[in-house]
Amino acid sequence: MNLVEELPRGLTGLEQLHALMGLGGRPPIGETLDFTLVEARAGFVAFESVPSLRAYNPIGTVHGGYAATLLDSACGCAAHSQLTSTQRYTTLELKVAYHKAITSETGKLRAEGRVLSIGRRAAFAEATLKDMNGKLYASATSTLLVIES
Repeated sequence: MNLVEELPRGLTGLEQLHALMGLGGRPPIGETLDFTLVEARAGFVAFESVPSLRAYNPIGTVHGGYAATLLDSACGCAAHSQLTSTQRYTTLELKVAYHKAITSETGKLRAEGRVLSIGRRAAFAEATLKDMNGKLYASATSTLLVIES
């Protein structure tokens, strides 16, 4: 059984995220890329991670997909935090801007996602990826499809 299967059924999105944090805060992709959900409230979430050499690309920096995954997770889970127990979502579009190269010396990063607006069929969110001093490394905007189960 994986972590997602351990979450109770019939919870709102925010209740699911709180349950996930109670189980260690790591969705399966969080295990793969070593990031953890550390904060969740209505319309807002935060993930933290320390980049390592295992996320490097051939040019000697952390692969852009690492930042994109953290930002996609932050946007998606921010929207997830506002869903009812009968709704789910999927990302329709993610636009990422890379502001500064990430290396294994960057230290802990925090991806914060916020819902800009959410309706019956679509949600719009944004996220930032910053170090612990507030330096911006990447940002994203996302359009998400809200699906009634």
